[in-house]
Amino acid sequence: MIAALVAEYRKFFSTRLWWILAIVMVGYLAFIAAVFGFSLTVDTGAETQPSNFLSPKEIAQSIYSLTSPIGYVFPLIIGSLAVTSEFRHKTVTGSLLVEPRRTLLVVAKLVSSIPMGLAYGVLATVTVVAAGAPLLELVGDGAFLGDGDVIETLVLSVVVMALWTMMGVAFGTVLTNQVAAIVVVLAFTQLIEPIARVALGAFDATSEVSKFLPGAAADALLGSSFFSSFGGEGGGTDLLPQWGGAVVMVSYILVLAVIGRVTTFRRDIG
Repeated sequence: MIAALVAEYRKFFSTRLWWILAIVMVGYLAFIAAVFGFSLTVDTGAETQPSNFLSPKEIAQSIYSLTSPIGYVFPLIIGSLAVTSEFRHKTVTGSLLVEPRRTLLVVAKLVSSIPMGLAYGVLATVTVVAAGAPLLELVGDGAFLGDGDVIETLVLSVVVMALWTMMGVAFGTVLTNQVAAIVVVLAFTQLIEPIARVALGAFDATSEVSKFLPGAAADALLGSSFFSSFGGEGGGTDLLPQWGGAVVMVSYILVLAVIGRVTTFRRDIG
């Protein structure tokens, strides 16, 4: 098991994709955090401006929690590549020679993704703080970096990004075609889930369902929702409790991993 963990961990750093995606993520999150930091702190006179119904601390938390609702596409992709790259380049056979027990190999891939996910989480969180905090301090009512609730949001942002990376690995065990996996991740994170959260949350009959979408569960774990702050949760639907968000996210990871184990990793691999 230890040999498999070491081998899987090294694979994350065997290509340039991990740091290319990290650079893109930093630039993307810095731009988004700066834009929303400016829009939430500068008074435009609009009655529906979010700053009119959010407290200064809630504004800070909304910006600092952008790592998940805006940046989760990156850990999902890097996690899925940990599996799909092996099938694309036919190196999965070598992995099975190192660890022939397929269940343990899947577990090793999930566990080895945690350090990478935490690294992405730290980088993403530092980025949104560096881009948003100065605006909040200079133009708004403060950055609140010493507030206990804000510190909790920052720590949980790192944890959530690690969970997204694990979910990417689990998803990669189900859909091993690399191009297809990336397309599905991009479509889901940038189009399908945001629209689904708004559409499901707009009706009483389906509002409860929206709470169990992966992104909503991540927001629940963070304790702050970018969608809710801007009325995008559909009528202000409440999120699950933090423990509920954690359970839902872990459940997605486990279900996807089990499906991958009994399908992809059950077949003959050569």
